[in-house]
Amino acid sequence: MQVVQSVSHFLPAGKNFKWSLKALALVLITGFLLMINSAKAADPFFDESFGNYQEDLETAKDDGKKGIFVFFHMEECPFCHRMRTTIMQEPDVIKFYRENFLTYMHDIEGSNEVVTFDGKSMTAQDMAEKVFRVRATPVMIIFDTEGKPVVRYTGPTRTKQEFMWIGEYVMDGSYQTQSFTAYKRAKKRALREQ
Repeated sequence: MQVVQSVSHFLPAGKNFKWSLKALALVLITGFLLMINSAKAADPFFDESFGNYQEDLETAKDDGKKGIFVFFHMEECPFCHRMRTTIMQEPDVIKFYRENFLTYMHDIEGSNEVVTFDGKSMTAQDMAEKVFRVRATPVMIIFDTEGKPVVRYTGPTRTKQEFMWIGEYVMDGSYQTQSFTAYKRAKKRALREQ
């Protein structure tokens, strides 16, 4: 009752009170929507996920994607932050990855319930630790449309080009015949010879 009395000093009585409440509700809703949009704009690289990777596989297939890119991270990870605020903000990087893959962030300390690629329910932390053995971050894994990992990269990439090579390695099918290390070595050699 004390709060109501305190607030009532600031709000007009009668019809104006109803209009004031409507205006306040409008301001709060607008603020909430702006907050959501600014959060989404902060990470244009990533798609939105509800944590059901099994359903995400179906979405990837339906959308004609080559697979799913998962960025395993921790909020306090400076290397994750650097990648998210530099390389993953580049328009050509965003375009390439979003055209070819569904792209998700996965918090390795998360307590939220997720469904794995094979339909098992567990926490985000358990999926990271027990299923994919992610201990340090960032870890980037691209999964094919059957949910099988085709490339795993631990740590931040040194350059934007190296990050693009991870996706290209999957797109051109090189993951079927050689390791990413061999692929990257060949790419670097080709650049030196130009």
